[in-house]
Amino acid sequence: MKQQKSLYQRLGGYDAIAAIVAEHGNLMHADPRFARFSGGRSTDRKQRSTQLNIDYMCKITGGTHYYMGRDMKTSHAGLGITRSEWVASMKHWETALDRCEVSSKEKREVLSLLDRMRDEIVEG
Repeated sequence: MKQQKSLYQRLGGYDAIAAIVAEHGNLMHADPRFARFSGGRSTDRKQRSTQLNIDYMCKITGGTHYYMGRDMKTSHAGLGITRSEWVASMKHWETALDRCEVSSKEKREVLSLLDRMRDEIVEG
């Protein structure tokens, strides 16, 4: 019996996921609705945050990468992320996946994985 490839493999592995995460980050940084999340952070802190996002996406899509960050609830506690900010972020994920030419099946799977985190992240 042929083993099905993981979502991580079907997305194209680490480099492809890093490109998707980077594209999402670019969209978020360009959106004035999210300006409050990037102010007062050093370049090093921004890079560390990006790397944690890449590692997390690799892990949840079936890669063997180690994610050394905190759980989503702890990581986002106190940020007061609203439902409308969540929806806007999900639209940015969708755009990032499109720009990185992710097929519709894998795109749906990624968005579904992300959407499962909503209740751990949205506070307001």
